[in-house]
Amino acid sequence: MLVIRLQRTGRKNLATYRIVAADKARPVKGKFLEILGHYLPARKDPVWQVNQERVTYWVSKGAIPSDTVARLLKKNGVKDMEKFIQRYTKQRSKKAPPEESAAPAAAAAAPVADLSAEASAKAEAAPAEEAAPAGDNA
Repeated sequence: MLVIRLQRTGRKNLATYRIVAADKARPVKGKFLEILGHYLPARKDPVWQVNQERVTYWVSKGAIPSDTVARLLKKNGVKDMEKFIQRYTKQRSKKAPPEESAAPAAAAAAPVADLSAEASAKAEAAPAEEAAPAGDNA
C-alpha cells in the first residue's frame, strides 16, 4: 500500500519535512519512492512547496495521503483531498441512531409535561382549599 506522508528532517527544535511517496510498511525515515516537495513550518512565513502533478499521479496509482498531508494539500489548493481527511468527532451509540433516539425522548417528555401541568394545577387548588378552612377558624 502506498502512502504520501511527511518525513521529518532538520535539526533539534527546528523541524523541516519532506513530502514523500513511500510504501506504508517502510519506516518513516526509511526508503521512499519519490520526494514530492517540502514543508518548513518553523519559519515566520511557513514554506510549502509541492509538485501537485506528481501528487495527483501517485493518488491515481492508489497512494493515500496521511491526514496531515491531505489537510495541507487541501489548504494549498489541491482538489479532492476531502475524502482523505479524517473527522475527529465523538462516536454515537450504536444502539439507536440520532433520529430515532430524539423521537422517543420527546415522546417521553410530553407525558411528563402533562403530568407536571396537572400537578401544578392541583398544587394551586390545594392551598386555596387550605386557606378557606383557616379563614373559618378565625
